[in-house]
Amino acid sequence: MAAGTRVRCVRFEQNGGPAPRYGVAAGFGYGEHRRDRLPSAMNTVAAIDPRHAAGQRLRERVFRSATFLAAILVLALLGGVAISLLAGAWPAFAHFKLGFLTREIWNPVTDQFGALAPVYGTLVTSLLALLLAIPVSLGIAIFLTEMAPVWLKRPVGVAIELLAAVPSIIYGIWGLFVLAPVLQQHVQPWLIAWLGPLPLIGKLFQGPPYGIGVLTASFVLAIMVIPFISAVMRDVFETVPDVLKESGYGLGATTWEVIWQVVIPYARTGMIGGIMLGLGRALGETMAVTFVIGNAHRIGSSLLAPGTTISASIANEFTEAVGDLYSSSLIALGALLFLITFSVIAAARFMLMRLERRALSSV
Repeated sequence: MAAGTRVRCVRFEQNGGPAPRYGVAAGFGYGEHRRDRLPSAMNTVAAIDPRHAAGQRLRERVFRSATFLAAILVLALLGGVAISLLAGAWPAFAHFKLGFLTREIWNPVTDQFGALAPVYGTLVTSLLALLLAIPVSLGIAIFLTEMAPVWLKRPVGVAIELLAAVPSIIYGIWGLFVLAPVLQQHVQPWLIAWLGPLPLIGKLFQGPPYGIGVLTASFVLAIMVIPFISAVMRDVFETVPDVLKESGYGLGATTWEVIWQVVIPYARTGMIGGIMLGLGRALGETMAVTFVIGNAHRIGSSLLAPGTTISASIANEFTEAVGDLYSSSLIALGALLFLITFSVIAAARFMLMRLERRALSSV
């Protein structure tokens, strides 16, 4: 009960008649029966001051309205962004129709635009980044929660978290001047020599070693999303009850068996959430990818070839867009990126709901 509330306690007998008052106003009668001297929740009525109750109701209505408006504001902003993107992209969609999604050409001189190359580059670089980042992030989370000594756990954890605070343009500059030359001189020639001749995956590693390209952009994105995925996995692993792990050790399980059969199944839902968070981060990255992907509007069969992404195309060309159709095509790319990101989040949410339902049904 709120402070300052004035309460008047009145006891009623079982036959409905009023009894002497208790508390400060009336005191306890020593001559009465012990049961009559001790008021209980069954025979006590709390009468609150009407003015104070009205103030409480007013504050409650104001609080509910404020929280409701905050939720509606988020939905309104999301709807406003979607409507503005659709309105700006409509001239391009109306002119090119479905061909905007299926054509690779991007020629501002002849006003011929297609989104296939940027969409392909966005999806490929993000998926490759996840393939590179998930094993490393999982290893970091397992080491910090299960195997790291106390004196090392905090410094490594802080270092991982600091990677998330580095601006993306710093990653881009580092990738262009440090990572790209290393890949060009040492990594890509080895991939071309050893993996290029293979029958199925050889096409992915053929061509000259440019240094920059889709593979380089994927490496940079992987380094950028590792802090997010590993931080979520670490926090989820720390929620696993110690009694479950101790039970596994008590049955003779090794550390690997406890991690693989106890920790990971228990934290599976949170792990998927962290991976989807990293995927959303990779899909929308702009500056770091722009520095190292090569910005070529074409789809190459080799991962070593230059390419482009949706965000890199918008960042490179929006300030130089001349003409309504050119600007509308760039806005249409933004609408496609919005749709892809929204679809990824919706799919992740649906997957988490199915996992939670399956976990509850197995209990």
